[in-house]
Amino acid sequence: QVQLVESGGGLVQAGGSLRLSCAASGRTFSSYAMGWFRQAPGKERVFVAAISWNGGVTYYADSVKGRFTISRNNAKNTVYLQMNSLKPEDTAVYYCAAVSTGNPVVVTTNADEYNYWGQGTQVTVSS
Repeated sequence: QVQLVESGGGLVQAGGSLRLSCAASGRTFSSYAMGWFRQAPGKERVFVAAISWNGGVTYYADSVKGRFTISRNNAKNTVYLQMNSLKPEDTAVYYCAAVSTGNPVVVTTNADEYNYWGQGTQVTVSS
């Protein structure tokens, strides 16, 4: 089992920045690829960013490319999502998720493939 706890959400003005953190406990964090997803009110959960378990491979949704950066610190069992140039359309509950890929350089954008999920953290961007 892997337990995931997100933090760092909040209210920010458009153009501002936030850094989300996802702390993991349980099984070996470094063997899991990690992803961030978000769900806006009345909409489906969508992929935001993913990082391989060795941190060497990252992938982003087109909507956040160039503005968001995913990173991880395996020594601290934590994955981060640095969000810059935030827009009102970034408003959502953000979830981190973990998947055991069996390969240090694999990432996945498919939510159905992730084994573990956090409870989410609210990000609200005002215009």
